[in-house]
Amino acid sequence: MTFTAMKKRCEWGTQDPLYIAYHDTEWGVPVHDDVRLFEMLVLEGTQAGLSWFIILKKRENFRRAFDGFRPEFVAKYDSGKVAELLSNPGIVRNRMKIEAAIQNARLVLKVQKEYGSLDSFLWSFVGSTPIQNTWKSLKEVPCRSGESDVMSKGLQKRGFKFAGSMICYSFMQAVGMVNDHVLSCFRYKEIKKILHP
Repeated sequence: MTFTAMKKRCEWGTQDPLYIAYHDTEWGVPVHDDVRLFEMLVLEGTQAGLSWFIILKKRENFRRAFDGFRPEFVAKYDSGKVAELLSNPGIVRNRMKIEAAIQNARLVLKVQKEYGSLDSFLWSFVGSTPIQNTWKSLKEVPCRSGESDVMSKGLQKRGFKFAGSMICYSFMQAVGMVNDHVLSCFRYKEIKKILHP
């Protein structure tokens, strides 16, 4: 048994090397880069009805297909690009989700003009400070919150697609707006230290 395998983790982060790496290095770490935030918005929306593991396996393909998730590039996609993406077996080929990503990219550019950055806008829904939860088991972790409800309404009011409260909460967990590692997970204290050094 390796040292990595001996570490106590959230239950979902113990099944596959790809999941373990994501759990151990990314999930719950605060993200403030606009490109990465847009990437996670797209991927979390694309996950709807699928498993996150499917998205993780295809993430590098998505990055190549979507110009590294730079919103200024994605915002210019036309019907020809949509057709190209729909023929790409390396990503999730769902027209509604692809068109939503393009529309959302255009809205991100508007948000950046209004707020200075996507980061400032999205983090305002948690008062610019990560929420530190204290769950003892995975069963306690919610699938939405008051904050995600407000974020969802704010995004949808602006025209964002695939931005329901559950998608928003999953996004918030992924980009460190909330620390939802369980108390027994080794990452709980590490993330808390990042949030409150």
